[in-house]
Amino acid sequence: MSARIIATYHVTADAASIEARARGIAVEQSVEMPVEGIDDPVVLNGIVGRVDEIREITPGRYRVRIGLATETVGGDAGQLFNMLFGNTSIQEGVDLADADLPDAILAAHPGPNIGTPGLRARTGAHGRALTCGALKPQGLPPEGLASLAGRMAAGGIDLIKDDHGLADQPYSPFTHRVDRIAEALDQVAARSGKRTLYIPSLSGNLDAMRGQIRHAISRGVDAFLIAPIVAGIPTFATLVREFPACAFMTHPTLSGIARIAPPLFYGKLFRLLGADAVVYPNHGGRFGYSTATCLELAENCRADWAGKLPCLPTPAGGMTTARIPEMLDFYGADTILLIGGALLATRERLTREVAAFAAAVAAHRYS
Repeated sequence: MSARIIATYHVTADAASIEARARGIAVEQSVEMPVEGIDDPVVLNGIVGRVDEIREITPGRYRVRIGLATETVGGDAGQLFNMLFGNTSIQEGVDLADADLPDAILAAHPGPNIGTPGLRARTGAHGRALTCGALKPQGLPPEGLASLAGRMAAGGIDLIKDDHGLADQPYSPFTHRVDRIAEALDQVAARSGKRTLYIPSLSGNLDAMRGQIRHAISRGVDAFLIAPIVAGIPTFATLVREFPACAFMTHPTLSGIARIAPPLFYGKLFRLLGADAVVYPNHGGRFGYSTATCLELAENCRADWAGKLPCLPTPAGGMTTARIPEMLDFYGADTILLIGGALLATRERLTREVAAFAAAVAAHRYS
């Protein structure tokens, strides 16, 4: 196996539990199942996460360095985030503090297309900070936004970006907005000799963004605003590679996603977007959601809501067959029970244990 990724976490724990907590993170971020259920030596020696260091930072707070197999990531940008902080990001008291990446991963991601030198060259801003303005508010038509852009450009600003909430709304369609703003900036540049760089906001799925970029390029616009957490990390990485002559400005919206209430995030928004089943961390599992949170989340999945079909709550995360009666009493029949590692750990008894799981669910009587 090649050099490992070294992920550094800051973990809240007591001295008696930190070693077990660190081992738990190493397993969660690598194989996500009980190690005793694995008999393949390649997996055991090369893929299972390795705890490299545990050091107390302050009382009750520890630095934990874990080695993760580079092979689990490949060249996938989304998978890199997933293996660094996927399931562990749902656990309480753990922060991803840093990551040392091996050469194989660094080589797979080329970094900025034009960087600071390119932005300076395109704006003519050398030896000083660049200036940037934003187009808003929501609701203005393209002509109104173009008027604002023209006035900002006339003042000599280097960059003008869309507000991240500007997408492809009926009151300001992307193509119409780009056309009008590009025209306004062209007019200013013709008078002043200074070209202000316009950075429109991308939205929609990958194909929609590709079309938006192509249209903008046809109008002389070659820099774009993207919110990677909204668009998706792989979408962002793909666009950067497919349009190497373009510059991309990232927006942090939704980066504080862990502070979104789980009943809203999973129970409503995922359902709204089309989820037929919603997997989430169950209470009493690895991630510490409360019973009240889980119940509200499940109710949001199933409640009458704006004519939307209900979806099935799927509580998971360290569940075992011993909890079947409790979980069914708590959630009722309109639920999917998901048990992963606990069944896999039974190894040669797996078929029997799965049959027992199915039989227990079938035999349950709801109160």
